[in-house]
Amino acid sequence: MPIQNVVEFPQRKKEANSDISLKSPESTNTTASNGSGAHHQEKTDPNFVDPSTLSAEERLKKSDEYKAKANKLFGDQKFDLAVDEYSKAIEYHPTAILYSNRSFSYFKKELFVSALDDAKKATELDPMYVKGYYRLGSANMALGHYQDAKINFQTVVKKFPNDNEGRQKLKTVSALIQRKAFEDAIQFSAESAFKNLDYESMAVDESYKGPHFIGEDITLEFVKDMIEYMKSQKSIHKKYILKILKKSFDLFTKLPSLVDIDHETTQNITVCGDTHGQFYDLLHIFELNGLPSKEKPYLFNGDFVDRGSFSLEVIVTLLAFKLLYPDHMHLTRGNHESIEMNRFYGFHGEVVAKYSEMVYDLFAELFSWFPLAFVLDNSYLVVHGGLFDRDGVTLDDIRKINRASPDSNDNALLQCLLWSDPQQNPGILPSSRGVGVYFGPDVTRKFLKENNLCGVIRSHEVKENGYQIDDEGSIITIFSAPNYCDQSGNLGAYINFGKDTLKFTTFSEVPHPDIGPIVPHGYYLLPRGSFQELEYEDNYIGLHFLTFHFIKCKWT
Repeated sequence: MPIQNVVEFPQRKKEANSDISLKSPESTNTTASNGSGAHHQEKTDPNFVDPSTLSAEERLKKSDEYKAKANKLFGDQKFDLAVDEYSKAIEYHPTAILYSNRSFSYFKKELFVSALDDAKKATELDPMYVKGYYRLGSANMALGHYQDAKINFQTVVKKFPNDNEGRQKLKTVSALIQRKAFEDAIQFSAESAFKNLDYESMAVDESYKGPHFIGEDITLEFVKDMIEYMKSQKSIHKKYILKILKKSFDLFTKLPSLVDIDHETTQNITVCGDTHGQFYDLLHIFELNGLPSKEKPYLFNGDFVDRGSFSLEVIVTLLAFKLLYPDHMHLTRGNHESIEMNRFYGFHGEVVAKYSEMVYDLFAELFSWFPLAFVLDNSYLVVHGGLFDRDGVTLDDIRKINRASPDSNDNALLQCLLWSDPQQNPGILPSSRGVGVYFGPDVTRKFLKENNLCGVIRSHEVKENGYQIDDEGSIITIFSAPNYCDQSGNLGAYINFGKDTLKFTTFSEVPHPDIGPIVPHGYYLLPRGSFQELEYEDNYIGLHFLTFHFIKCKWT
Protein backbone atom coordinates (compact mmCIF):
# COMPACT_ATOMS: atom_id res chain seq x y z
CA MET A 1 0.00 0.00 0.00
CA PRO A 2 1.41 3.44 -0.92
CA ILE A 3 0.08 5.06 2.26
CA GLN A 4 1.30 3.16 5.31
CA ASN A 5 -0.51 5.11 7.99
CA VAL A 6 -2.39 8.33 8.73
CA VAL A 7 -2.31 9.65 12.29
CA GLU A 8 -3.91 12.87 13.52
CA PHE A 9 -2.91 14.87 16.60
CA PRO A 10 -4.21 18.06 18.18
CA GLN A 11 -1.98 21.08 17.68
CA ARG A 12 -0.01 22.02 20.74
CA LYS A 13 -1.19 25.09 22.63
CA LYS A 14 1.06 27.96 23.54
CA GLU A 15 2.73 28.42 26.93
CA ALA A 16 2.78 25.58 29.48
CA ASN A 17 0.59 22.93 27.79
CA SER A 18 1.14 20.52 30.66
CA ASP A 19 -2.33 19.05 30.15
CA ILE A 20 -1.67 17.86 26.59
CA SER A 21 0.12 14.65 25.68
CA LEU A 22 1.20 14.37 22.07
CA LYS A 23 3.53 11.40 22.11
CA SER A 24 2.86 8.96 19.30
CA PRO A 25 3.33 5.22 19.89
CA GLU A 26 6.48 5.18 17.73
CA SER A 27 7.97 8.35 19.18
CA THR A 28 11.26 8.26 21.02
CA ASN A 29 13.42 11.13 22.14
CA THR A 30 16.71 11.76 20.39
CA THR A 31 19.65 11.53 22.77
CA ALA A 32 22.97 13.12 22.01
CA SER A 33 26.02 10.92 22.19
CA ASN A 34 29.59 12.11 22.24
CA GLY A 35 31.05 8.80 21.16
CA SER A 36 32.77 8.22 24.47
CA GLY A 37 31.50 4.66 24.88
CA ALA A 38 30.34 5.35 28.45
CA HIS A 39 26.69 4.35 28.23
CA HIS A 40 26.10 3.02 31.77
CA GLN A 41 24.68 -0.27 30.53
CA GLU A 42 23.86 -1.50 34.03
CA LYS A 43 20.92 0.89 34.09
CA THR A 44 19.44 -0.12 30.72
CA ASP A 45 20.55 -3.68 29.96
CA PRO A 46 19.42 -6.54 32.22
CA ASN A 47 22.22 -8.69 30.79
CA PHE A 48 24.91 -6.26 31.87
CA VAL A 49 27.58 -7.71 34.13
CA ASP A 50 30.23 -5.51 35.71
CA PRO A 51 33.35 -6.13 33.57
CA SER A 52 35.60 -5.89 36.64
CA THR A 53 33.99 -9.06 38.03
CA LEU A 54 34.81 -11.16 34.95
CA SER A 55 37.92 -12.92 33.76
CA ALA A 56 39.62 -11.82 30.53
CA GLU A 57 38.13 -14.80 28.72
CA GLU A 58 34.63 -13.99 30.00
CA ARG A 59 34.97 -10.33 29.00
CA LEU A 60 35.99 -11.34 25.48
CA LYS A 61 33.01 -13.67 25.21
CA LYS A 62 30.59 -10.93 26.33
CA SER A 63 32.19 -8.48 23.92
CA ASP A 64 31.77 -10.89 21.02
CA GLU A 65 28.10 -11.40 21.90
CA TYR A 66 27.38 -7.67 21.75
CA LYS A 67 29.51 -7.28 18.61
CA ALA A 68 27.43 -9.92 16.83
CA LYS A 69 24.23 -8.06 17.77
CA ALA A 70 25.74 -4.77 16.61
CA ASN A 71 26.79 -6.22 13.26
CA LYS A 72 23.27 -7.52 12.67
CA LEU A 73 21.74 -4.14 13.57
CA PHE A 74 24.19 -2.36 11.28
CA GLY A 75 23.20 -4.68 8.45
CA ASP A 76 19.56 -3.81 9.12
CA GLN A 77 20.44 -0.08 8.86
CA LYS A 78 19.57 0.48 12.54
CA PHE A 79 22.61 2.61 13.24
CA ASP A 80 21.45 4.10 16.56
CA LEU A 81 20.99 0.65 18.02
CA ALA A 82 24.23 -0.57 16.45
CA VAL A 83 26.12 2.24 18.20
CA ASP A 84 24.66 1.14 21.54
CA GLU A 85 25.66 -2.50 21.04
CA TYR A 86 29.16 -1.64 19.83
CA SER A 87 29.51 0.55 22.94
CA LYS A 88 28.64 -2.39 25.16
CA ALA A 89 31.14 -4.58 23.36
CA ILE A 90 33.81 -1.91 23.84
CA GLU A 91 33.16 -1.77 27.59
CA TYR A 92 34.01 -5.46 27.87
CA HIS A 93 36.91 -5.66 25.42
CA PRO A 94 37.92 -2.58 23.40
CA THR A 95 39.53 -3.34 20.03
CA ALA A 96 40.42 -1.39 16.90
CA ILE A 97 37.73 -3.28 14.97
CA LEU A 98 35.00 -2.31 17.44
CA TYR A 99 35.98 1.36 17.45
CA SER A 100 36.21 1.29 13.66
CA ASN A 101 32.76 -0.28 13.33
CA ARG A 102 31.23 2.19 15.76
CA SER A 103 32.96 4.98 13.85
CA PHE A 104 31.30 3.73 10.67
CA SER A 105 27.91 3.66 12.43
CA TYR A 106 28.39 7.26 13.52
CA PHE A 107 29.44 8.13 9.96
CA LYS A 108 26.22 6.65 8.60
CA LYS A 109 24.33 8.85 11.06
CA GLU A 110 26.37 11.85 9.82
CA LEU A 111 27.83 12.33 13.32
CA PHE A 112 31.26 13.01 11.91
CA VAL A 113 32.98 14.27 15.08
CA SER A 114 32.10 11.06 16.91
CA ALA A 115 33.16 9.05 13.85
CA LEU A 116 36.51 10.86 13.88
CA ASP A 117 37.06 10.28 17.60
CA ASP A 118 36.42 6.55 17.29
CA ALA A 119 38.64 6.26 14.22
CA LYS A 120 41.49 7.88 16.15
CA LYS A 121 41.04 5.32 18.93
CA ALA A 122 41.07 2.49 16.39
CA THR A 123 44.41 3.59 14.94
CA GLU A 124 45.86 4.14 18.42
CA LEU A 125 44.92 0.60 19.44
CA ASP A 126 46.27 -0.91 16.23
CA PRO A 127 48.51 1.32 14.07
CA MET A 128 48.48 -1.36 11.34
CA TYR A 129 44.68 -1.55 11.07
CA VAL A 130 44.01 -0.10 7.61
CA LYS A 131 40.30 0.51 8.09
CA GLY A 132 41.02 2.84 10.98
CA TYR A 133 42.81 5.17 8.57
CA TYR A 134 39.98 4.86 6.06
CA ARG A 135 37.54 5.90 8.78
CA LEU A 136 39.81 8.81 9.74
CA GLY A 137 40.04 9.97 6.16
CA SER A 138 36.31 9.62 5.55
CA ALA A 139 35.35 11.57 8.67
CA ASN A 140 37.88 14.30 7.96
CA MET A 141 36.61 14.65 4.40
CA ALA A 142 33.02 14.89 5.62
CA LEU A 143 34.07 17.62 8.04
CA GLY A 144 35.87 19.47 5.26
CA HIS A 145 39.29 18.76 6.78
CA TYR A 146 40.79 17.83 3.43
CA GLN A 147 44.43 18.30 4.38
CA ASP A 148 43.99 15.97 7.37
CA ALA A 149 42.22 13.45 5.14
CA LYS A 150 45.11 13.65 2.69
CA ILE A 151 47.53 12.76 5.50
CA ASN A 152 45.29 9.83 6.50
CA PHE A 153 45.29 8.36 3.00
CA GLN A 154 49.01 9.07 2.59
CA THR A 155 49.45 6.92 5.69
CA VAL A 156 47.42 4.16 4.03
CA VAL A 157 49.62 4.30 0.93
CA LYS A 158 52.82 4.33 3.01
CA LYS A 159 51.83 1.53 5.39
CA PHE A 160 50.00 -0.55 2.82
CA PRO A 161 51.67 0.06 -0.57
CA ASN A 162 49.54 -2.62 -2.30
CA ASP A 163 46.24 -0.98 -1.27
CA ASN A 164 44.97 0.40 -4.59
CA GLU A 165 41.82 1.78 -2.96
CA GLY A 166 43.94 3.95 -0.70
CA ARG A 167 45.76 5.38 -3.72
CA GLN A 168 42.43 6.22 -5.33
CA LYS A 169 41.21 7.96 -2.18
CA LEU A 170 44.42 9.95 -2.02
CA LYS A 171 43.88 11.12 -5.60
CA THR A 172 40.28 12.03 -4.80
CA VAL A 173 41.10 14.14 -1.75
CA SER A 174 43.99 15.82 -3.57
CA ALA A 175 41.59 16.83 -6.33
CA LEU A 176 39.15 18.19 -3.75
CA ILE A 177 41.91 20.29 -2.18
CA GLN A 178 42.78 21.77 -5.56
CA ARG A 179 39.13 22.49 -6.33
CA LYS A 180 38.53 24.11 -2.95
CA ALA A 181 41.56 26.35 -3.44
CA PHE A 182 40.17 27.46 -6.78
CA GLU A 183 36.69 28.12 -5.35
CA ASP A 184 38.12 30.04 -2.40
CA ALA A 185 40.05 32.23 -4.82
CA ILE A 186 36.97 33.25 -6.81
CA GLN A 187 34.15 33.16 -4.24
CA PHE A 188 34.51 36.83 -3.30
CA SER A 189 33.63 38.09 -6.75
CA ALA A 190 31.93 41.47 -6.49
CA GLU A 191 29.33 40.61 -9.11
CA SER A 192 26.54 38.08 -9.06
CA ALA A 193 26.76 35.25 -11.58
CA PHE A 194 23.19 36.16 -12.53
CA LYS A 195 24.03 39.74 -13.48
CA ASN A 196 25.14 39.09 -17.04
CA LEU A 197 23.25 35.84 -17.56
CA ASP A 198 21.95 35.79 -21.13
CA TYR A 199 19.65 32.90 -21.89
CA GLU A 200 17.42 34.69 -24.39
CA SER A 201 20.06 34.60 -27.10
CA MET A 202 20.55 30.84 -26.72
CA ALA A 203 19.24 28.86 -29.68
CA VAL A 204 17.19 25.71 -29.14
CA ASP A 205 18.14 23.11 -31.71
CA GLU A 206 15.35 21.44 -33.66
CA SER A 207 16.54 18.07 -32.35
CA TYR A 208 15.27 19.02 -28.88
CA LYS A 209 11.90 17.32 -28.38
CA GLY A 210 11.15 18.51 -24.86
CA PRO A 211 8.81 21.23 -23.58
CA HIS A 212 9.47 24.90 -24.31
CA PHE A 213 9.29 27.72 -21.76
CA ILE A 214 7.75 30.44 -23.93
CA GLY A 215 7.13 34.00 -22.74
CA GLU A 216 7.92 35.62 -19.42
CA ASP A 217 5.56 33.68 -17.16
CA ILE A 218 5.84 29.99 -16.50
CA THR A 219 2.69 27.94 -17.10
CA LEU A 220 1.24 24.86 -15.43
CA GLU A 221 1.20 23.14 -18.82
CA PHE A 222 4.96 23.64 -19.17
CA VAL A 223 5.62 22.40 -15.63
CA LYS A 224 3.59 19.24 -16.14
CA ASP A 225 5.26 18.56 -19.50
CA MET A 226 8.66 19.23 -17.94
CA ILE A 227 8.01 16.72 -15.14
CA GLU A 228 6.93 14.04 -17.61
CA TYR A 229 9.98 14.69 -19.77
CA MET A 230 12.34 14.43 -16.80
CA LYS A 231 10.58 11.27 -15.59
CA SER A 232 11.77 9.62 -18.79
CA GLN A 233 15.37 10.64 -17.85
CA LYS A 234 15.62 13.31 -20.51
CA SER A 235 17.18 16.72 -19.91
CA ILE A 236 15.30 19.97 -20.23
CA HIS A 237 17.10 22.35 -22.56
CA LYS A 238 19.79 24.37 -20.83
CA LYS A 239 18.11 27.62 -21.93
CA TYR A 240 15.01 26.81 -19.90
CA ILE A 241 17.01 25.67 -16.87
CA LEU A 242 18.80 29.03 -16.89
CA LYS A 243 15.49 30.84 -17.29
CA ILE A 244 14.02 29.05 -14.27
CA LEU A 245 17.13 29.84 -12.23
CA LYS A 246 17.17 33.53 -13.15
CA LYS A 247 13.49 34.04 -12.43
CA SER A 248 13.88 32.14 -9.15
CA PHE A 249 16.83 34.35 -8.22
CA ASP A 250 14.78 37.48 -8.86
CA LEU A 251 12.06 36.07 -6.61
CA PHE A 252 14.16 34.73 -3.72
CA THR A 253 16.34 37.82 -3.37
CA LYS A 254 13.20 39.78 -2.47
CA LEU A 255 12.26 37.41 0.36
CA PRO A 256 13.24 37.99 4.02
CA SER A 257 15.31 35.48 5.98
CA LEU A 258 12.21 34.56 7.98
CA VAL A 259 8.91 34.37 6.10
CA ASP A 260 5.54 34.65 7.86
CA ILE A 261 2.76 32.52 6.37
CA ASP A 262 -0.78 33.72 7.01
CA HIS A 263 -3.60 31.90 8.77
CA GLU A 264 -5.59 31.00 5.65
CA THR A 265 -2.60 29.44 3.88
CA THR A 266 -1.53 27.59 7.02
CA GLN A 267 -4.96 25.97 7.33
CA ASN A 268 -4.35 24.09 4.08
CA ILE A 269 -0.56 23.75 4.00
CA THR A 270 1.44 20.53 3.64
CA VAL A 271 4.88 20.46 5.26
CA CYS A 272 7.48 18.05 3.85
CA GLY A 273 10.98 17.27 5.06
CA ASP A 274 14.16 16.19 3.27
CA THR A 275 13.70 14.89 -0.29
CA HIS A 276 17.43 14.45 -1.17
CA GLY A 277 17.22 13.92 -4.90
CA GLN A 278 14.51 11.24 -4.68
CA PHE A 279 12.54 12.64 -7.63
CA TYR A 280 10.17 9.74 -8.07
CA ASP A 281 9.26 9.79 -4.38
CA LEU A 282 8.63 13.55 -4.64
CA LEU A 283 6.18 12.88 -7.48
CA HIS A 284 4.59 10.18 -5.32
CA ILE A 285 3.88 12.81 -2.66
CA PHE A 286 2.06 14.86 -5.29
CA GLU A 287 0.11 11.76 -6.35
CA LEU A 288 -0.98 11.09 -2.77
CA ASN A 289 -1.59 14.65 -1.65
CA GLY A 290 -2.21 16.66 -4.83
CA LEU A 291 -0.11 18.96 -6.99
CA PRO A 292 0.92 22.32 -5.52
CA SER A 293 -1.61 25.06 -6.20
CA LYS A 294 -3.17 28.06 -4.50
CA GLU A 295 -5.62 25.65 -2.90
CA LYS A 296 -2.88 23.14 -2.03
CA PRO A 297 0.09 25.09 -0.59
CA TYR A 298 3.34 23.31 0.30
CA LEU A 299 6.41 24.00 2.42
CA PHE A 300 9.47 21.85 1.65
CA ASN A 301 11.87 22.09 4.55
CA GLY A 302 15.33 21.91 2.96
CA ASP A 303 17.78 19.26 1.73
CA PHE A 304 16.34 18.99 -1.75
CA VAL A 305 19.68 17.88 -3.23
CA ASP A 306 22.61 15.49 -2.68
CA ARG A 307 22.56 11.75 -2.02
CA GLY A 308 19.79 10.86 -4.47
CA SER A 309 20.72 10.69 -8.16
CA PHE A 310 17.92 12.98 -9.33
CA SER A 311 18.62 16.07 -7.25
CA LEU A 312 18.52 18.39 -10.24
CA GLU A 313 15.07 17.10 -11.19
CA VAL A 314 13.83 17.62 -7.63
CA ILE A 315 15.04 21.19 -7.25
CA VAL A 316 13.99 22.26 -10.77
CA THR A 317 10.49 20.90 -10.16
CA LEU A 318 10.17 22.72 -6.83
CA LEU A 319 11.52 25.97 -8.31
CA ALA A 320 9.06 25.74 -11.19
CA PHE A 321 6.15 25.41 -8.77
CA LYS A 322 7.58 28.30 -6.76
CA LEU A 323 7.44 30.46 -9.89
CA LEU A 324 3.89 29.31 -10.56
CA TYR A 325 2.63 29.87 -7.02
CA PRO A 326 5.08 32.21 -5.25
CA ASP A 327 2.83 32.64 -2.19
CA HIS A 328 1.85 28.98 -1.95
CA MET A 329 5.08 27.05 -2.56
CA HIS A 330 7.73 27.64 0.08
CA LEU A 331 11.31 26.32 0.24
CA THR A 332 13.55 26.44 3.32
CA ARG A 333 17.31 26.27 2.99
CA GLY A 334 18.81 23.05 4.36
CA ASN A 335 22.37 22.21 5.31
CA HIS A 336 22.82 20.48 1.94
CA GLU A 337 22.07 23.66 0.04
CA SER A 338 25.74 24.62 0.29
CA ILE A 339 28.91 24.35 -1.77
CA GLU A 340 30.76 22.19 0.77
CA MET A 341 28.02 19.58 1.00
CA ASN A 342 27.32 19.61 -2.75
CA ARG A 343 31.00 19.03 -3.48
CA PHE A 344 31.07 16.02 -1.16
CA TYR A 345 27.62 14.48 -1.57
CA GLY A 346 27.06 14.72 -5.28
CA PHE A 347 24.89 17.61 -6.44
CA HIS A 348 27.85 19.46 -7.91
CA GLY A 349 28.97 16.40 -9.88
CA GLU A 350 25.43 15.67 -11.01
CA VAL A 351 24.82 19.18 -12.37
CA VAL A 352 28.19 19.30 -14.11
CA ALA A 353 27.52 15.89 -15.68
CA LYS A 354 24.06 16.89 -16.87
CA TYR A 355 24.76 20.54 -17.76
CA SER A 356 27.87 22.50 -16.85
CA GLU A 357 29.97 24.10 -14.13
CA MET A 358 28.32 27.45 -14.84
CA VAL A 359 24.87 26.01 -14.15
CA TYR A 360 26.05 24.66 -10.79
CA ASP A 361 27.51 28.08 -9.87
CA LEU A 362 24.06 29.59 -10.41
CA PHE A 363 22.44 26.98 -8.16
CA ALA A 364 25.05 27.62 -5.46
CA GLU A 365 24.38 31.36 -5.47
CA LEU A 366 20.62 30.85 -5.53
CA PHE A 367 20.76 28.53 -2.50
CA SER A 368 22.31 31.29 -0.40
CA TRP A 369 19.11 33.31 -0.89
CA PHE A 370 16.63 30.66 0.24
CA PRO A 371 14.76 31.69 3.42
CA LEU A 372 16.15 30.22 6.64
CA ALA A 373 12.86 29.85 8.52
CA PHE A 374 9.10 30.19 8.32
CA VAL A 375 6.45 30.95 10.91
CA LEU A 376 3.07 29.34 10.29
CA ASP A 377 0.09 31.36 11.54
CA ASN A 378 2.13 32.91 14.37
CA SER A 379 2.29 29.44 15.92
CA TYR A 380 4.93 27.09 14.51
CA LEU A 381 8.53 27.88 13.60
CA VAL A 382 9.73 25.76 10.66
CA VAL A 383 13.50 25.40 10.24
CA HIS A 384 15.62 22.69 8.68
CA GLY A 385 17.90 21.96 11.65
CA GLY A 386 17.01 23.47 14.99
CA LEU A 387 17.66 25.99 17.71
CA PHE A 388 20.66 27.94 18.90
CA ASP A 389 23.91 27.89 20.83
CA ARG A 390 22.66 30.65 23.14
CA ASP A 391 19.56 31.80 25.00
CA GLY A 392 17.46 34.79 24.11
CA VAL A 393 17.30 34.45 20.32
CA THR A 394 14.13 36.03 18.93
CA LEU A 395 12.27 35.76 15.66
CA ASP A 396 13.46 39.26 14.86
CA ASP A 397 17.06 38.05 15.22
CA ILE A 398 16.35 35.49 12.49
CA ARG A 399 14.66 38.12 10.32
CA LYS A 400 17.75 40.32 10.55
CA ILE A 401 20.21 37.65 9.34
CA ASN A 402 22.00 38.79 6.21
CA ARG A 403 21.90 35.33 4.66
CA ALA A 404 23.78 36.23 1.47
CA SER A 405 26.73 37.76 3.36
CA PRO A 406 26.48 36.84 7.05
CA ASP A 407 28.79 38.35 9.65
CA SER A 408 30.14 36.17 12.46
CA ASN A 409 27.01 36.52 14.61
CA ASP A 410 24.67 35.88 11.68
CA ASN A 411 26.76 32.91 10.61
CA ALA A 412 26.52 31.31 14.05
CA LEU A 413 22.73 31.63 14.00
CA LEU A 414 22.56 30.42 10.40
CA GLN A 415 24.62 27.32 11.13
CA CYS A 416 22.37 26.38 14.04
CA LEU A 417 19.24 26.86 11.93
CA LEU A 418 20.67 24.51 9.31
CA TRP A 419 22.51 21.95 11.45
CA SER A 420 21.28 21.65 15.06
CA ASP A 421 19.43 18.64 16.53
CA PRO A 422 17.25 18.10 19.60
CA GLN A 423 18.41 15.92 22.48
CA GLN A 424 16.64 14.37 25.45
CA ASN A 425 18.94 15.87 28.06
CA PRO A 426 18.53 19.50 29.14
CA GLY A 427 20.89 22.23 28.06
CA ILE A 428 23.09 22.81 25.03
CA LEU A 429 26.00 20.65 23.85
CA PRO A 430 28.34 20.79 20.85
CA SER A 431 27.04 18.66 18.00
CA SER A 432 28.74 15.46 16.91
CA ARG A 433 28.05 16.61 13.34
CA GLY A 434 30.79 19.20 13.79
CA VAL A 435 28.41 22.12 13.16
CA GLY A 436 25.46 23.39 15.19
CA VAL A 437 24.47 22.12 18.63
CA TYR A 438 22.33 19.63 20.50
CA PHE A 439 19.56 21.46 22.38
CA GLY A 440 17.40 20.07 25.17
CA PRO A 441 13.65 20.27 25.78
CA ASP A 442 14.20 23.04 28.31
CA VAL A 443 15.85 25.11 25.58
CA THR A 444 12.94 24.47 23.24
CA ARG A 445 10.28 25.34 25.82
CA LYS A 446 12.03 28.57 26.77
CA PHE A 447 12.40 29.62 23.13
CA LEU A 448 8.74 28.89 22.41
CA LYS A 449 7.51 30.78 25.45
CA GLU A 450 9.70 33.82 24.79
CA ASN A 451 8.55 33.95 21.17
CA ASN A 452 4.89 33.08 21.83
CA LEU A 453 4.93 29.94 19.67
CA CYS A 454 3.37 26.48 19.90
CA GLY A 455 6.21 24.39 18.56
CA VAL A 456 9.16 23.87 16.24
CA ILE A 457 8.90 21.76 13.08
CA ARG A 458 12.24 20.63 11.71
CA SER A 459 13.75 17.93 9.47
CA HIS A 460 17.44 17.01 9.05
CA GLU A 461 17.27 13.48 10.57
CA VAL A 462 16.11 10.16 9.14
CA LYS A 463 13.20 8.76 11.16
CA GLU A 464 12.03 5.17 10.86
CA ASN A 465 8.38 6.23 10.54
CA GLY A 466 9.07 9.41 8.59
CA TYR A 467 8.31 11.63 11.56
CA GLN A 468 8.85 11.93 15.29
CA ILE A 469 7.06 13.93 17.98
CA ASP A 470 9.10 14.84 21.03
CA ASP A 471 8.54 16.65 24.31
CA GLU A 472 4.73 16.63 24.12
CA GLY A 473 4.74 18.14 20.66
CA SER A 474 7.04 21.07 21.27
CA ILE A 475 9.50 19.65 18.70
CA ILE A 476 8.44 17.70 15.59
CA THR A 477 10.77 16.11 13.03
CA ILE A 478 9.51 15.40 9.50
CA PHE A 479 11.51 13.46 6.89
CA SER A 480 10.14 12.83 3.37
CA ALA A 481 12.76 10.63 1.67
CA PRO A 482 11.58 7.02 2.12
CA ASN A 483 14.21 4.25 2.08
CA TYR A 484 16.84 6.96 2.25
CA CYS A 485 19.84 6.23 0.00
CA ASP A 486 18.09 3.06 -1.20
CA GLN A 487 19.09 1.29 2.00
CA SER A 488 17.70 2.79 5.20
CA GLY A 489 14.29 1.12 5.08
CA ASN A 490 12.53 4.14 6.61
CA LEU A 491 9.14 5.50 5.65
CA GLY A 492 8.67 9.05 4.41
CA ALA A 493 6.04 11.38 5.82
CA TYR A 494 4.38 14.75 5.41
CA ILE A 495 2.20 16.92 7.64
CA ASN A 496 -1.20 18.37 6.72
CA PHE A 497 -2.30 21.30 8.84
CA GLY A 498 -5.94 21.59 9.81
CA LYS A 499 -7.87 24.01 11.98
CA ASP A 500 -6.72 22.46 15.27
CA THR A 501 -4.87 19.34 14.21
CA LEU A 502 -1.72 18.01 12.57
CA LYS A 503 -2.21 14.98 10.31
CA PHE A 504 0.86 12.82 9.64
CA THR A 505 0.76 10.66 6.50
CA THR A 506 3.50 8.07 6.04
CA PHE A 507 4.42 6.42 2.76
CA SER A 508 6.94 3.97 1.34
CA GLU A 509 9.31 4.40 -1.58
CA VAL A 510 8.33 3.88 -5.22
CA PRO A 511 10.44 2.34 -7.99
CA HIS A 512 12.96 4.53 -9.77
CA PRO A 513 15.45 4.03 -12.62
CA ASP A 514 18.22 1.65 -11.67
CA ILE A 515 20.80 4.29 -10.75
CA GLY A 516 22.00 4.01 -7.18
CA PRO A 517 22.43 6.87 -4.72
CA ILE A 518 25.30 9.30 -5.08
CA VAL A 519 28.14 8.56 -2.70
CA PRO A 520 30.75 11.06 -1.47
CA HIS A 521 32.80 13.01 -4.00
CA GLY A 522 30.07 13.04 -6.65
CA TYR A 523 30.43 9.48 -7.87
CA TYR A 524 27.48 7.30 -8.78
CA LEU A 525 27.13 3.69 -7.73
CA LEU A 526 26.90 1.02 -10.36
CA PRO A 527 23.36 -0.41 -10.73
CA ARG A 528 22.41 -2.36 -7.65
CA GLY A 529 23.68 -5.91 -7.59
CA SER A 530 26.67 -5.25 -9.85
CA PHE A 531 29.22 -4.24 -7.24
CA GLN A 532 31.46 -6.49 -5.23
CA GLU A 533 30.73 -7.36 -1.63
CA LEU A 534 33.54 -7.03 0.88
CA GLU A 535 34.05 -8.97 4.07
CA TYR A 536 34.74 -7.29 7.39
CA GLU A 537 37.31 -8.74 9.75
CA ASP A 538 34.47 -9.39 12.20
CA ASN A 539 32.79 -11.77 9.71
CA TYR A 540 30.02 -9.34 8.86
CA ILE A 541 29.41 -9.43 5.13
CA GLY A 542 28.44 -6.02 3.87
CA LEU A 543 29.26 -3.03 1.76
CA HIS A 544 31.75 -0.42 2.88
CA PHE A 545 30.34 3.00 2.16
CA LEU A 546 33.65 4.35 0.88
CA THR A 547 35.12 1.26 -0.76
CA PHE A 548 32.62 0.66 -3.53
CA HIS A 549 33.90 0.31 -7.05
CA PHE A 550 33.05 3.72 -8.48
CA ILE A 551 32.22 4.85 -12.00
CA LYS A 552 31.65 8.32 -13.32
CA CYS A 553 28.07 8.58 -14.53
CA LYS A 554 27.64 9.30 -18.24
CA TRP A 555 24.54 11.18 -19.32
CA THR A 556 23.24 11.08 -22.88
